[in-house]
Amino acid sequence: MPEERLQKILAHAGIASRRKAEQLILEGRVTVNGAVITELGTKADTDRDHIKVDGRRIQAAEHLVYLAMNKPRDCVTTVSDPEGRKTVMDLLKGVRVRVYPVGRLDYHSEGLLLFTNDGEFAKRITSAATHVVKTYVVKVNGPLTPEQEEAFRKGIPLEGKRTAPAGL
Repeated sequence: MPEERLQKILAHAGIASRRKAEQLILEGRVTVNGAVITELGTKADTDRDHIKVDGRRIQAAEHLVYLAMNKPRDCVTTVSDPEGRKTVMDLLKGVRVRVYPVGRLDYHSEGLLLFTNDGEFAKRITSAATHVVKTYVVKVNGPLTPEQEEAFRKGIPLEGKRTAPAGL
């Protein structure tokens, strides 16, 4: 297997998300062939190198898992929530492999949500560059004005960014 960044290897092995894996590396909790690694971007090969986190050797994910869920309302699409709200992970019972949600649905939204331990698949699905079409059914209070419809068709500003144009 070719060399890959350690945070990617740790994420694929189900140890942590890439961001949390970066934190583990920066904290000096990761070793490769006995050497403590603290530099992000360090590469390793799971077939050749002995990679440990907190002294425990990790293995590459053997089986890729893909799950689908009908996410209910009032549930956060995240692995953990600092506010203590119910997360989609609380609803996954009996899954012995670390999986994570692919994309997000808002707290009050419901609908199809995918889970996987396949980082490349998740990236292909969520990346804007792949142009995967997503369809949403939305209930509104009253009809939209022509101006509101046009704004959605052009994309609306949201959290400092403009959304993709929407087909109505």
